Amino acid sequence: MPRRPTAPDSRRPAAAPRRPSRGPNGPGRPAAKASAPPRTRGVRGAATARPARAEEAPAPKKRAPAPPDDRPGAMRLQKLLSAAGIASRRTAEALISEGRVTVNGVVMDTLGAKAVPEVDDVRVDDRRVKAAGRQRYILLNKPRGYVTTRQDPEGRRTVMDLLGGVREYVYPVGRLDYDTEGLLLLTSDGDLAAKLTHPRHEVARVYEAIVMGDPSDDALDELRRGIFLDGRRTAEAGITRGTTVGKGRDHTTKIVLTLREGRNRQVREMCARIGHPVRTLQRVRMGPLSLRGLPTGHWRDLSAAEVASLRAATK
Repeated sequence: MPRRPTAPDSRRPAAAPRRPSRGPNGPGRPAAKASAPPRTRGVRGAATARPARAEEAPAPKKRAPAPPDDRPGAMRLQKLLSAAGIASRRTAEALISEGRVTVNGVVMDTLGAKAVPEVDDVRVDDRRVKAAGRQRYILLNKPRGYVTTRQDPEGRRTVMDLLGGVREYVYPVGRLDYDTEGLLLLTSDGDLAAKLTHPRHEVARVYEAIVMGDPSDDALDELRRGIFLDGRRTAEAGITRGTTVGKGRDHTTKIVLTLREGRNRQVREMCARIGHPVRTLQRVRMGPLSLRGLPTGHWRDLSAAEVASLRAATK
């Protein structure tokens, strides 16, 4: 029987194998597509953020050496700041050295710089210094438990807390310890304050100390001659023995000390060196000033005669 002719295969013939490509990845490996940076989605309608600009640094202040100033009324900057009640003369010198004082826009960081009040534009930390007005002189009977400073970083009470109603910038002349009470002068007159605290003027300060025990005459003579504190001998002092109260270990003696210099905790350190530590301490006089029955914690303004006597005591 004759065979039927075979029908051709309707399937598509197999594709011929591709020739290997020669790309940058080597033979036989397809070239890698460059990956696009990832797209970030933002809020519809929001503008594309631009990189922040760096803040421009403020222009440095001009600095200049202190020129000779022979104009009438010119005074040294530390004296001008002190007279204006900005700070004591010593603190004013520190402000100048730190470059915080300018005169007519120029930093003056040398202590010889001068300016004329009410003529030159003198500034401290960019705040203009007003010319000195009426000076204030205050006598305070300081109680115990107050720090003799304008501000205390530890948050303790300061003597400024006792001066209610005083608007002028006044500061203490000298210092009384936290546990010491008595006469304290505060003023805005920096020139007078510098003279009162300088040892060269030898302004007398009188203290009444209640010490433990009964010091011998030799111990009191040692106080009179001077005691070495911090490597320096204290100046000669006036010493007067008072009454002794009590018996045994608890008895105390009153000593009146007249000093003509002021060191930190000087009376307490002197008495401790002779073996009779201080129990209580009060300053009762400074130059011609006395408390005159002023109650503890109270203050009053000095009279014109008292201010004149203070000035005379520094000459």
